[in-house]
Amino acid sequence: MVSKRFFHGALEATTLHILVVMGICLCPQIIESSTPIVPAVILFGDSIVDPGNNNDMVTLAKGNFPPYGRDFIGHVPTGRFSNGKIPGDLIASSLGVKETVPAYVGQNLGDEDLLTGVSFASGASGYDPMTPILTSVISMLDQLKFFDEYKEKLAAIVGEERKNNIISESLFVVCSGTNDLTNTYYLFPFRRAHYDITSYINFLVNKASGFLLKLHQMGARKIAYVGLPPIGCLPFQRTVAGGFLRECASSRNEAAMLYNSKITTELKRLDTNFGDTQLVYMDIYTILLDLVQRPSFYGFEVSDKGCCGTGELEAAVFCNPTLPTCQDDSKYVFWDSYHPTERAYKIIVDYLLQMNLKYLM
Repeated sequence: MVSKRFFHGALEATTLHILVVMGICLCPQIIESSTPIVPAVILFGDSIVDPGNNNDMVTLAKGNFPPYGRDFIGHVPTGRFSNGKIPGDLIASSLGVKETVPAYVGQNLGDEDLLTGVSFASGASGYDPMTPILTSVISMLDQLKFFDEYKEKLAAIVGEERKNNIISESLFVVCSGTNDLTNTYYLFPFRRAHYDITSYINFLVNKASGFLLKLHQMGARKIAYVGLPPIGCLPFQRTVAGGFLRECASSRNEAAMLYNSKITTELKRLDTNFGDTQLVYMDIYTILLDLVQRPSFYGFEVSDKGCCGTGELEAAVFCNPTLPTCQDDSKYVFWDSYHPTERAYKIIVDYLLQMNLKYLM
């Protein structure tokens, strides 16, 4: 029998609609805890949850320079692809774990940082093995290798028994797949020569499933799986595929919805097989689409462009100090042409935690 926790995905859209009708704002940071709900938050994936793992790599996919970090602690660009905090930070602070989740790669992390969680995520990575090769970043499987190394460090600090307890009780967040579609499939021709969109999505779901199986085998028992956003509404995708009016590219949103539908089915299957694991699907599609379609409801003014440069094409090294940035990024849903602002992230994370936290504890 499928766990009831999987029915929350259908409830999210309904709940959002009710809140909208009632005029209730999904205000950030409603969920906060003074005592940690979990011992650590551990993240895998792409730029949405990468706090700087790409900083020392020879890749275009990095953000460790201004204007990134404009509103971060000390106004320092850390490698986070936003003006401030990113979802991993906001999740950890909401759960009472710590204010920010550090990058694992290339850092001299202290014991407390390691004990309370790190991010292995790498901007521009994905489930398709070709995706990180095209951008010279850390693959999802290499992120698991770093996690294995991390577990050894934990054991050296607290011993094998407590290490196992920390791993089994920690919250694992997996957020990937967007770059596989936006870059590897749509931007480059290599995969389209061999896959139609449905077969490519089946390929990605298989890769994602394999990743989750390995993560479970390595001890993860509380896993939040973030689905794909409405990729056709990202400013860059509007520019390259939205026509003269830069509308949301409907075919790309349909691809994201198809992926989300198929991965949800696969997660149900894995959940049944795992048995002892909370494996929860987080629907980012619904809330981000609502932010894009009705920005004024949330206090935003601009949702079709990012704050950096023209806002239509710039991301990573193409969003840099030589370009103008908007004066008030709190009015923008997106910081650059791919990534939301901290304010938008706060609304998204708060909503996802309200809808899903009970299924993970």
